[in-house]
Amino acid sequence: MWKWLLAVIIIVPAVEIYGFDWVASRVGGGNTFLLAILTSAIGMLMMRFEGRKVLEDSRARMNSGQVPGRSLVDGLCVFIGGILLVIPGFVTDIIGFTMVFPLTRPLYRFLILKWLERKMKKGNITIHRR
Repeated sequence: MWKWLLAVIIIVPAVEIYGFDWVASRVGGGNTFLLAILTSAIGMLMMRFEGRKVLEDSRARMNSGQVPGRSLVDGLCVFIGGILLVIPGFVTDIIGFTMVFPLTRPLYRFLILKWLERKMKKGNITIHRR
């Protein structure tokens, strides 16, 4: 776990700095700064809108007596995508947008569910029922 965290702390900023440099060499430093602020603002608006839709869907499922499993994973995707959109950088913004955007979110939902399934089969995650 600590190796992964250390790798993320080192690799993500290095990739983002390279991304800023690459974009700045093409559109200029000021435009790069404005573009970074604009993508974060648009991402935050998308996160709020999609987050509300996920919450409404979860409430509707619970009110009808269904388990909101898919909605919970969608909510997790929107939450993680929102965090990535707040982090300054173009690579994290691209990943964040694809996690928040409803047409690309099923890919992440599939990956998260497969990861959870593997963890449950190994016994790393247990579910307790009342």
